Amino acid sequence: MVAVFAGNVRRLRKERGLSQEELAEAAGVHRTYVGMIERGEKNVTIYNIERIAIALDVPPGSLLG
Repeated sequence: MVAVFAGNVRRLRKERGLSQEELAEAAGVHRTYVGMIERGEKNVTIYNIERIAIALDVPPGSLLG
């Protein structure tokens, strides 16, 4: 599940032309946190899944499947 989420976040971020720093700012998280998520090094809370989904303009569930 972590690898799927990580890949989806990275793919969507790149599709939208966002840097990790830009996504982090939009989601209200630290830039290094986004990098750790994309490498599958960090477990993400439901709260932060929602924040990242909002920043990427997608439903939260789309990041998980």
